[in-house]
Amino acid sequence: MTDTKSARRPRRDPNGRLATLGDLLGAALAGLVIGVVLLLIFEAILSLTRVSEFGDTSGWLALVLPVWLFVEEFRAEAYGASRVVVAMLAAGFGVAGGMTVAGLAAAEFPSLVSGLAGAAAGTVVYCVVWFYGLRWLSHRAG
Repeated sequence: MTDTKSARRPRRDPNGRLATLGDLLGAALAGLVIGVVLLLIFEAILSLTRVSEFGDTSGWLALVLPVWLFVEEFRAEAYGASRVVVAMLAAGFGVAGGMTVAGLAAAEFPSLVSGLAGAAAGTVVYCVVWFYGLRWLSHRAG
């Protein structure tokens, strides 16, 4: 048998931030999928106990774990104005992108599905703006 050395995933830089965009997206989307599964279980329980109809719960609730990841990424970044500016821009663009997708999906789908679509879009937009914006701004500020 051969011994293989596996790198720890997701990779982190010396500051504790996720090292690549793929690692950040992977961790955020994995958290989103876990949130979706938990939300579907919760929705099924509510539907089986006749508390509400299936699909009435907001899909935005699946964002709990990705938001937790974003808070931890914010905390891992060095102190300074650049992290605050990039976090505000990423949150703004993420909410705008997510609300746009959710609004487009709301005409055809229940609030569960439209909220999940918006949550997924907002997560991806936030990850891209945070990762590249932070590196660009910190490189630019020196």
